[in-house]
Amino acid sequence: MGRLRRSRTHHAKRDVHRASRTRVRTRDLDQIQSIDLDPKNRAALEAQQLDFDKPGLAQHYCVECAKYFEADAALRAHWRSKVHKRRCKALKEPAYTIEESERAAGLGREGKRPSTTTAIQEDIPS
Repeated sequence: MGRLRRSRTHHAKRDVHRASRTRVRTRDLDQIQSIDLDPKNRAALEAQQLDFDKPGLAQHYCVECAKYFEADAALRAHWRSKVHKRRCKALKEPAYTIEESERAAGLGREGKRPSTTTAIQEDIPS
């Protein structure tokens, strides 16, 4: 007996999966903490002008999740959801900074000896 099925059966599932990973991507937590949660920016985001390209004409926006909703009822249901509560809890933690990542990699200043040029310059009287 020969082969029972065709060799190409995946039907481009890989490409569909790659597209779905980037399609629903929202803003990162550090972007929301540094920009959107500032009181001046938050007020501007909550009271946006009418925009016909955005869902709900950009009138129903969750600042913490950076999402637009079609109706006020959908936004209120989102506020009660587990997804929103998890995002709010994650936003209470401080953002991971570049300096902190450099210290974790051993590139911080606390563990390094001063370089020879700075040590020589400090010994020279002015």
